Amino acid sequence: MQYCYLGRSGLRVSRLCLGTFNFGLATDESEARRIMDGALEAGVNFFDTANHYPDFVHCGLSEQIIGRWFAEQAGRRERVVMATKVYQPMGNPDDPNDAAGLSKYKIIRHAEDSLRRLRTDHIDLFQMHHVDRHARWEELWEAFEVLMAQGKIGYVGSSNFAGWDLAVAQAAARERHCFGLVSEQHKYNLLCRWPELEVLPAAGHLGIGVLAYSPLAGGMLGGGALPGDERSRRARLAQRRPPDEQTVRRLHEFEELCRERQETVANVATAWILAQPALNAAIIGPRTLEQLQQVLPVADTDLDDPVLTRLDALFPGPGGSAPEAYAW
Repeated sequence: MQYCYLGRSGLRVSRLCLGTFNFGLATDESEARRIMDGALEAGVNFFDTANHYPDFVHCGLSEQIIGRWFAEQAGRRERVVMATKVYQPMGNPDDPNDAAGLSKYKIIRHAEDSLRRLRTDHIDLFQMHHVDRHARWEELWEAFEVLMAQGKIGYVGSSNFAGWDLAVAQAAARERHCFGLVSEQHKYNLLCRWPELEVLPAAGHLGIGVLAYSPLAGGMLGGGALPGDERSRRARLAQRRPPDEQTVRRLHEFEELCRERQETVANVATAWILAQPALNAAIIGPRTLEQLQQVLPVADTDLDDPVLTRLDALFPGPGGSAPEAYAW
């Protein structure tokens, strides 16, 4: 397993991060434990979840599964860099402060709730799941500073922030002489390269590590999404949301490239993520232990320049960073 520093911090994390969105619904607790055992044994020390996973009906279930796994064996918790998130409602419609958003009140209460579900006394990376432009940064940083002073969180991260949101957040942190954001979790893959315009350059300039979620574009880059494989779950999803002709052509050519390299399309798509500057880790979300085992070799897969050039031609990005990508 390869490791890197998370943003400009001194914290080292595995370049594959175990996403646990499936834990509790698509993946039952027994299989989730097998996956976590396998990940830890393979050197994956970075786990990501959110307080409302796996959905808005079963809020907190994924954290509870992880917490029970931590409690089963002494020393497990100390081997994991645990990340979770706050922003989404947690199933209390009568509480106006449970609505989607951020506040000092909500951040502190939801952190305490996550700590109880995870059966731990600290969260290593506490992330805002989305930007809330109604909340002032003075209030948000004050909440995070309280939790850090109490030893309940180690670092603060963001998710789904625009480039200018990252800049504003870091400027407000600098005024308070606090460390600021250490990471930004963002949707990024071969079919979604818009972050290259603003988010990746901003994060790189500000020393914020980027964690890529949805590296397989919801399964489109996972293999079996093209017509002709009716047994595939991805093919059934694609039937409901069929890709356009250009995407189908690109996926065919992509599969041919992967066959030439004798690699799976999922592993090449994920390896491409890890080859990008500013990217710290790719968040993988296996539903089974077998899926985890299939993707683990990605951490040691290097794509040479000719392959990266072919992928850029096949799945072109926005043309670089802004404003050069669209202005003279």
